[in-house]
Amino acid sequence: MIPREVLQKVRRIEIRTKSVVDSILSGEYHSVFKGRGMEFSEVRAYVEGDDIRNIDWNVTARMNSLFVKKHVEERELTVMLLVDASASGSFGSVNKFKGEMGVELCALLAFSAIKNNDRVGLIIFTSEIERYIPPQKGKNHVLHVIRELLYFEPRHRGTNVAEALSFLNRVQRRKAVVFLVSDFFTPPFTSPLRVTAKRHDLVAVTLRDPRETEMPDIGLIELEDAEAGGAVLVDSSSREFRNSYRKEMENRAAATSQTFKANGVDEIQVSTATDYVEPLVKFFRKREKAGR
Repeated sequence: MIPREVLQKVRRIEIRTKSVVDSILSGEYHSVFKGRGMEFSEVRAYVEGDDIRNIDWNVTARMNSLFVKKHVEERELTVMLLVDASASGSFGSVNKFKGEMGVELCALLAFSAIKNNDRVGLIIFTSEIERYIPPQKGKNHVLHVIRELLYFEPRHRGTNVAEALSFLNRVQRRKAVVFLVSDFFTPPFTSPLRVTAKRHDLVAVTLRDPRETEMPDIGLIELEDAEAGGAVLVDSSSREFRNSYRKEMENRAAATSQTFKANGVDEIQVSTATDYVEPLVKFFRKREKAGR
């Protein structure tokens, strides 16, 4: 039996995301992710102007009259959500934790997918693969995915994006649209990223918080590594330290973005300080304009 408070929270997310999907994202999603190609639908009588390459010669011979094949877009897609559940997701200095923002963003993508009759699957990872839900269709399935994202208790605290991508490549043989949602505080993952980008339509969603680049001037503070453990005492009143900290974090983020760019992976950057819908819409419209 699912606790009432769990159902209520899932319902709140469903209501909040459904209005956005219906009013904004559904059309954008459909325009960008068009499916695997065209599939045969039926034959009809030839009319002047039809492409002669579409003539069905077998039917034409039987009926002693020209007929052409009619095709429709093969819409059905598989959308895989690869979601980082490591301990660093439990950080947020503004409106919400990074992990919470990631869950709501995944809910938007999942509801957009089922509105277009696509399948949705989920891989939750930390330093290991924590949970795998094979892709299926339907609202009930998506609500199950969201419940898992909201209340799953990971066994590990670290992050290993490389392992998550390698696992995806093993279990998902057919091409899928893959949203990799993480803050990317992780060991190098270039090799499996390159493989995944060739097999699938891979999109990186980077979760950020302002305090990860801007250290406040509040004197002596203890910084804890949420994933590796351990703490260090630093003097945040030192301008030199704050500048050094900001530069290191900016360089790390820039290096990650460059890794994506070098491997043809689109990146959506979202922050706990702002709304995440606008970056999603901007990404969809940019993709549509580029004809991808």
